[in-house]
Amino acid sequence: MSKPFFYLSLLAGLSLTSCSTVLGHLPGVYTLEIQQGNIVEQAMIDQLRPGMNKRQVLYIMGSPMLTDVFHRDRWDYVYYDKSDDEEKVQKKLSLFFDNEQLVGVQGDMRPSAKPVIKTSGETTVDVPKRNLEKTMWEKITGVFGYGDTPKNEPENLKPAPIDPGY
Repeated sequence: MSKPFFYLSLLAGLSLTSCSTVLGHLPGVYTLEIQQGNIVEQAMIDQLRPGMNKRQVLYIMGSPMLTDVFHRDRWDYVYYDKSDDEEKVQKKLSLFFDNEQLVGVQGDMRPSAKPVIKTSGETTVDVPKRNLEKTMWEKITGVFGYGDTPKNEPENLKPAPIDPGY
């Protein structure tokens, strides 16, 4: 192998690898934020209590990232977030079950000792009662003069009943 070819290939290899590290830190170059795994928040973990069944835990935490074949009573949640502005965030949490009941939590976060009351973001609205003295059909036929007379009409203006025995 000739020396010029060796130096040229070495120079090309170094310049290509240096471009990848330089371009990653240039201002104005957009880099994508990478989130992987389950988003694990302290509010979620605060809702966990010993004795909860797997279905209740699944509702609060979501599906586990890792279910070990050899340890079916252990669920692992892993969350990884990396962005340019901040340091990388990595959280690990393992939940342990015995007879389908939650018995232990191990990892970066712990449940609070106080019971958590989850407040609802929903609002209750009182709707006023509707005036349902007449049905829709009665209102429609009343416009055309059919149907019953209005309630506020005097009694003496109503038509007399027809006597069938003439």
